[in-house]
Amino acid sequence: MPTEPLSQKEIEDRLRELPGWSQEGDRIARTYRLGTHFAAAALVVHVARIQDELDHHSDLTLGYNTVNLTVNTHSAGGAVTEKDFELAARVESVAPSHGAA
Repeated sequence: MPTEPLSQKEIEDRLRELPGWSQEGDRIARTYRLGTHFAAAALVVHVARIQDELDHHSDLTLGYNTVNLTVNTHSAGGAVTEKDFELAARVESVAPSHGAA
């Protein structure tokens, strides 16, 4: 069954539940700041594992002490879907254990 795009109102409502996340065009996005490069790299590895578990992958960028995620659903024509918010929520649940702010 295909994943359906969320309406703009649904996206806005869901973003209120995820502080730090925002809409950037046709994606939802968040940048995490961490104490060290190693901590940022560890978060990237953890996010990669979550992406594989969900079979849903975001654009993931590692900076010196930052991790940036942008995500939408390619199988829904690049729209934002429930899958994107599921991924975001899972990342939110592990980011603090890496010292992310």
